[in-house]
Formats: sequence, structure tokens, C-alpha cells
Amino acid sequence: MKLFHLSDLHLGKRVNEFSMAEDQRYILGQILTLADRERPDGVLLAGDIYDKPVPSGEAVLLLDWFLTELAERKYPVCIVSGNHDSAERLAFGARLMNARGIFLSQAYEGQVEKIGFEDAHGPVTIHLLPFIRPSAVRHALSEEAESITDYQTALEAVVRHMEIFREERNVLLAHQFVTGAMCCESEEVTVGGLDNVDASVFDAFDYVALGHIHSPQSVGRPQVRYCGTPLKYSFSEAAQEKSLTVVELEEKGNVQIRTLPLKPLRDMRRIKGTYMEVTDRSFYEGTNCEDYIQVTLTDEEDVPDGLQKLRTIYPNIMRLEYDNCRTRGNTGLEETGEIEKKSELELFSEFYEKQNNQPMSAIQEAFIRKMIEEMKE
Repeated sequence: MKLFHLSDLHLGKRVNEFSMAEDQRYILGQILTLADRERPDGVLLAGDIYDKPVPSGEAVLLLDWFLTELAERKYPVCIVSGNHDSAERLAFGARLMNARGIFLSQAYEGQVEKIGFEDAHGPVTIHLLPFIRPSAVRHALSEEAESITDYQTALEAVVRHMEIFREERNVLLAHQFVTGAMCCESEEVTVGGLDNVDASVFDAFDYVALGHIHSPQSVGRPQVRYCGTPLKYSFSEAAQEKSLTVVELEEKGNVQIRTLPLKPLRDMRRIKGTYMEVTDRSFYEGTNCEDYIQVTLTDEEDVPDGLQKLRTIYPNIMRLEYDNCRTRGNTGLEETGEIEKKSELELFSEFYEKQNNQPMSAIQEAFIRKMIEEMKE
């Protein structure tokens, strides 16, 4: 059985106030072309379908077009909601769409939906697990509420209550943060790693199609995989090659994974040099000047109206920065960057220690950690 694994479409997203709608439609069209070539038995969409819980009309129409195209080609599609989605809104019309082979996860209420398929090697079950928070699991599994203290114990409880026939092949479609995954700037990560779960939670599954992390990567074992976003959504991803993950399930225990490259309408890249260098024809000739650009100028003096001047050559500049003696000497910016890397728990701990001339006790730290988690939920 051949499956396409996609996630984090973030339909409706704006990057540095630039709408990505045209780029998103282009890349979805490219995915349809790849589907026509590869003929998958199903398409998996692992959450963050939209960029906001209440998506724009434009985003809804774009998803409608994509799903309609897949349905007309008779490719079954399995979809779970992510942390950016509203599970209830995304699942609207789910029962009606089942008849067209579009399967959407409902909000978690104690059971995980599963879709059965079959190929020459026997049954394949795809389990649809939407993004969950401990509070939702405590509510759904009230008899175990006291033991569900964090994301790890919440996921363990969810999996424990799933009906999994281990002698058969099982695929999990999920949207969670697995410990060890490498992040980018464009992701929404809970402070202090409070939303982390260990990859061992998913040991019962032959393949785990994950969403949430924007860089393609496997975590723990090759079969626990983030496919990454089909487009770049931050300059921290500029060097990445985006791709579509193709999963082929042979007999039990035999899973083949490969990727198909995705080429955007406009790339996201960084350029650096003096104003005279980056505006010289020999510098940009042969490149796509329509790309989304971060320009770093190394001139010692700011170029008057530099952004507008540069846009005559690079119309889609998203960011203009300077790298010179003045900016390198600005330690305040460096300190800000270091602060942004710290969790809220670390920041509160430092604040407490400065105020009280002693660190927090283990009990105090546990209380603050729990309070931060509850606030995030």
C-alpha cells in the first residue's frame, strides 16, 4: 500500500505580511501532479491544515478545491486536526464526506477513529488522532484523570484505550511534538518542552505520520516521521529542500520510505553584501528575483530608503537587515535573542532567584510548571 504523507499546509498563512495563497495553490497543484504520476492508495494530512482556528474564506475555498480534486481522482484522504486548527470546524460535514473517501477526525472524546483498507498483504488500519491536550484527555477519560498529568501520560492513556490489532499493519496519523525533533522559527512550540512526548508511545504502530514540526525528519526510528511543510514559512528554513513523503507498506514489518522533491513558485532565500554588490546585475542575474528575500546589507551606513530601492530589483523582499560595526556592537539584540530561547519556566526561575536571593524549591518548581501547562491549555 502506497501512501502520501503531508502535513502543516497552514492554508491562509501570511509570512511577514505577505499572503502565501498563490504559493500554496501552486504547491498543492504540484502535489496533484505527483499523485497522478505515483497513483497512491491514500493521502494522509497530519494536521495544521489551516493557519488559524477560524480560517479565512480564501483558505476554506483552497482546501475545498484540493480535496475535490483528490476525491475526483478517487484517492482516499485521511485528515486530523492540528494545534492551529479548530477540530470541530475542520470536521464539519465529515459524515457527508466519508462517502467521497474524505475521512476527517472528530474532536477527541475518548475514542480514536480508524479507517480500514486492504491490499495484497492483508488489512491496513489508519488511526486518526487529532492534536490533543491533557485537559481534553482528562475530560474524556475521567476515571483516569488523576494519572494524566502531562502530554506524555495523556498520549499513553489515549493509546492504551485504542483498539490495535498488533498482528496487522497499523498507521497512526497524529499531530504532536515528539522529543528530539528539530524545530524552526515558524513553529508554535510550547515553552519548556511541556508538550513533548517520547517516540516510544507509538511503538505499536508500523508507521507514524506526524505533523507539527516543519522540517522533514524521523524521530526515534525511521517509521516515526515528520514530513515537514510543503512550503518554507521562515528564513530558518531557507536551506531546506521541501518534499513529500511517500510511504510504502509491504508485508508486516516492511515499510519503505522515500521523498519526492517539491519546487515552490517562489523560493525563500537570504542574500548578503553591500548595497552596490546586491544591486549589481552580475549578482542577481540568473536568479529568480521574484523569490521571497531576506537582504543583509554590510554597508557601514544605512542606505536611505534602502528597502524601496531594493524592491525595484527584488519586489518580494520580506526583511532588510544590516550587518556592520553598529549592529554587531548592539549587545541588546543578542541578549533578546538569548531570552527568546529560554522557556517560561527558566525565565520565572531566574526572576524568582533575583527577587529572593535563592532558587525555587522542587515543590515550587513543580507548582509553577503545572500552572504554566494549565495556562497554555
